[in-house]
Amino acid sequence: MPAGRIPAEGMPFSIDVTVAAVIEHDERFLLVEEHACGQVVYNQPAGHLEPNESLIEAVVRETREETGYRFEPRYLLGVYLWRNEGTDATFLRVAFTGAFVPPASPPRLDEGIIAVHWMARNQLLGLGSRLRSPMVLRCIDDYRAGIRYPLDCLTHLDPAKLVSDTIFQRIGV
Repeated sequence: MPAGRIPAEGMPFSIDVTVAAVIEHDERFLLVEEHACGQVVYNQPAGHLEPNESLIEAVVRETREETGYRFEPRYLLGVYLWRNEGTDATFLRVAFTGAFVPPASPPRLDEGIIAVHWMARNQLLGLGSRLRSPMVLRCIDDYRAGIRYPLDCLTHLDPAKLVSDTIFQRIGV
């Protein structure tokens, strides 16, 4: 936190920004089985936004690293805010849906990933507390409800591009 800044009472000191890919084929959803916080849990291909990365770049990278699948985001599914009461961590998840291409050969999966599964919603209901968070099922329900937002509602302000745009504006290009 910047020096001199005092957080508002009850506000988290930080929020983990994550991305997730909701990928459906024949009414089944692509999930990863993974080790997290000492447990085996199920989640969409998902992960944290890395420095200097756009949200779209992050979800493409996370999907490839965790499943071996190539993912082309076509829609923003939603933005989800959730606080894990057990750890007091707050997550802002940006979920996407789109097209996919399976790996041509068995992929090398990211550390912590046990397996990749295609599962129907009713199978997910049976997992209960083994879902990594309530956002997993909520994203699937929003997908099934037909919720989709255009990707152009997201704006990535790349500092390098902003500098060059400003220079071109100053010289009249």
